[in-house]
Amino acid sequence: MDAALLLLADSRLPAGGHAHSGGLETAAATGVVHDLATLAAFLRGRLATTGLVMAGLAAAACAYAHECAGSEGDGPPGDAVPVRPGARARTAAWAGWVRLDAEADARTPAPAQRRASRAQGRALLRVARGLWPGSVLDLLTGAAGGPHQPIVLGAAVAAAGGAPVRAAQIAAYGSVTGPASAAVRLLGLDPLGVHRVLAGLTAHVDHVAAEAAESVRVGDLPAVSAPALDVFAELHDRADLRLFES
Repeated sequence: MDAALLLLADSRLPAGGHAHSGGLETAAATGVVHDLATLAAFLRGRLATTGLVMAGLAAAACAYAHECAGSEGDGPPGDAVPVRPGARARTAAWAGWVRLDAEADARTPAPAQRRASRAQGRALLRVARGLWPGSVLDLLTGAAGGPHQPIVLGAAVAAAGGAPVRAAQIAAYGSVTGPASAAVRLLGLDPLGVHRVLAGLTAHVDHVAAEAAESVRVGDLPAVSAPALDVFAELHDRADLRLFES
């Protein structure tokens, strides 16, 4: 993986990811996750559901960003829209981003998760525009409420010169590393043990990323669900005391 893309996979990237637990805070509060074994089960489930969806969206956004950069405004992945110059090209390109954002919305049924995704998307977009200025990332600033995080991630990977599979890898990787880091802080788990759990998931992360990168057409995006994570998100949103934003 190119060094530029490692920046996007780094938890130290100042995009606010450290403030979100991916449902782990509620899972810990309810006793669903309480040790390394239950953390491993939680992460496997999250990777196979939310992780796959995020990876698919990121890969599709990356592919579309490359299309926009190369043809000045094709339609969304898999659609045939004529190339149009100037403002009309931007309008055509924007329609594709709107459609991808709507696909992300449809795959994020919990309102609390939608808000968290858009908050992270806004933060990541601010960082990405500073690192890799360009018209595609500038266009995403027009999304109402801010674009979803995996959409921005895919566009940022494209801006950094990465391929859709790299966007999928970073999204899948982030879907487990964020909650794993939260588990250390919330449960006081041994960091070495937590990283052994993550090491055991690396092959699964690669598999999910490869599967996601094969489905960059809008109509083929993965749409698996995780109802427990949706419930956790809403419970967390209503909690009086919490360490994380989500």
